[in-house]
Amino acid sequence: MQTPAELAALHKQTFNAAPKLYAAPGRVNLIGEHTDYSGGFVMPAAIDFSTLIAISPRTDGHFFAHSVNFNEHIDKPISELLTVRAKSWSDYPAGVLWALREKSIDVSAGFSLTIVGNVPLGAGLSSSASVEVATAFAVLGTLGIDMPLSEIALLCQRAENAFVGANVGIMDQFVICCGKQDNAVMIDTRFLTYTLAPIPPDVRIVICNSMVKHTLADGGGYNTRRAEIEAGLHILQQHRPEIVALRDATLDDLARWGSEMSEQSLRRCRHVITEDDRVLAAVLAFQSKDLTRFGELMHQAHLSFRDDFEASCPEIDILVNLANKQTGCYGARLTGGGFGGCTVNLVAADHAAAFTKAMHVGYLNATGITAEIYTSRASAGAHAISV
Repeated sequence: MQTPAELAALHKQTFNAAPKLYAAPGRVNLIGEHTDYSGGFVMPAAIDFSTLIAISPRTDGHFFAHSVNFNEHIDKPISELLTVRAKSWSDYPAGVLWALREKSIDVSAGFSLTIVGNVPLGAGLSSSASVEVATAFAVLGTLGIDMPLSEIALLCQRAENAFVGANVGIMDQFVICCGKQDNAVMIDTRFLTYTLAPIPPDVRIVICNSMVKHTLADGGGYNTRRAEIEAGLHILQQHRPEIVALRDATLDDLARWGSEMSEQSLRRCRHVITEDDRVLAAVLAFQSKDLTRFGELMHQAHLSFRDDFEASCPEIDILVNLANKQTGCYGARLTGGGFGGCTVNLVAADHAAAFTKAMHVGYLNATGITAEIYTSRASAGAHAISV
């Protein structure tokens, strides 16, 4: 990827204007899956793959954005940009401008952007949210507007929900805004508060992309499971009306009234309730530097994701089993929405290279598939860059 100085030079050459530069990372979720829409807890970390944006103001009411990665550009009047989706990469920065305008922030003068990034596409590492947050920081910085980080995260989530049309939760944008070097971020998705959980600097986050994405026979694995959770929640609320979301329920509640649910609803609800407990325990494990305990929680989370939520697949299980056999691996589990995608692994830094090689070879031998593997530390959130 281009350095910030190279990106600034390219922007100046293209637009004859000295830019400001901003960066926003991607993210991976360490523990806490399918808990966000139940008002629960998640623990992602920003990673050291990022989107860089060079920006300069315009006066002609146009939005000109050049993507270095796609070697494409878009040049439209702001009024047209914010009314018609292009159904391409440009919808993500355009959506942010749309959301800013919805908050009565004047973006009508226009902007020139040069965008480059190295967040892997299609790997579940939030390349889209990275672009959104980088754009928000860049435009707000250019306009001289200060906005709390939580509000920026909500604005970017709204851009993706209402403009792009993707029904995402708040986790991605929030951790990209609030990430801190060598820390995971435990987010309370009900109150939008967070707790930093320090990751030792001699530990690496290794992400293994299985390169597969399975679709369930009904074509709606996510929607089906969400409906099963809501059905179970409804039964619990009939007995305990004070339960607003599964975050408020306990395993004792399931023991008392789970027999009234379908087997599927019972297991989905059990996953969410126990996963919230695991996230809270994981914070304490990091705070006490107990990596063995954190690894145990990752293992429990994977089993729950596999057995109770039924969102794993053979390739993912192969990756997790391989990882658990490697020296220096504290824990491994499926991360993201499920049914394929990536595993996240916590690995001692001095074993990371050997771990990566063993995973490549073992997975290829077992499946015939070449995995993409990314090694990272927990990184800082979005920020301005000095050139």
